[in-house]
Amino acid sequence: MSSHHIVREKQEPALLVLGLNKFPGELFGQLLEWSPTIIATPATAKVLHDNGIKIDWIIAGNKYKPQQRDIKIMAAGSDSPAEAALKYLVTHGYPAVNVVVDDLQLKDFFYFTGKINLVIYIGDRKIYAVRSGFSKWKPAGEEIEILTHPQVLQLGGLEALGHHRFRTMHDGFFTLEFDQPYLFIAEKL
Repeated sequence: MSSHHIVREKQEPALLVLGLNKFPGELFGQLLEWSPTIIATPATAKVLHDNGIKIDWIIAGNKYKPQQRDIKIMAAGSDSPAEAALKYLVTHGYPAVNVVVDDLQLKDFFYFTGKINLVIYIGDRKIYAVRSGFSKWKPAGEEIEILTHPQVLQLGGLEALGHHRFRTMHDGFFTLEFDQPYLFIAEKL
């Protein structure tokens, strides 16, 4: 039996690399395991190229000359690089994307929360959107940060730490109920 896996295009999350300065290399290697479609900016493309990582798309102007062959150029127009890439991924049927950033601008991601499964990595945090009624099992003492702030928020299994941060009270599920379509939460990796 072969140990190789066949991965169909778009089956695994795409990888949008907007920043690499705050993300551990070991974790980045895990995001590359299934050979995702990689979209980068000119700055991150240089770092990826220098590390021997093949890039599929670069978000840049038409005059940009990539360092690798067979790289397609994606023009952002009036969109941010994140918005341009996410529009492309949604339009082309990608179900999910992992995004690596140095600076988090949640406003770039709100529009896409119901259209593609987003997981954003910054430093030692993993950020994702959840729907009301979300529940997840965590061991006692794990911290969760709520990054968007609804008018109504009901928590189960969490105690407040202040500044929109919470800690799981015991091993088991915590739950979030709120009054908007999605809420962004962050957890430590």
